[in-house]
Amino acid sequence: MLEGVKIEALSRLFKVFGEPTRIKILWALNVHELCVLDICEVLDMTKSAVSHQLSTLKEAKLVKSRREGKEVYYSLDDEHVKEIFETGIVHVSHRCREGEKE
Repeated sequence: MLEGVKIEALSRLFKVFGEPTRIKILWALNVHELCVLDICEVLDMTKSAVSHQLSTLKEAKLVKSRREGKEVYYSLDDEHVKEIFETGIVHVSHRCREGEKE
């Protein structure tokens, strides 16, 4: 059995994935590193809405940032985040295909 600290940390991690806007941002960053304005354009969202969600993702260590001049670029934090995200996509895609057959 996992120890309590790890269970709590895992629970917090999965809660972060519970917001559709954050999923959209992770999807965009899974494709390419982007600045806030690019994310706003891709998702058709305001800068404040995107910045708020990026803050949550960054706090959860799911995204990282780097500064280039005045621009801040965001990307997935590491390969683990990419794996979690892509595994989730495979799982729901599989479950959706099964649902279509029934």
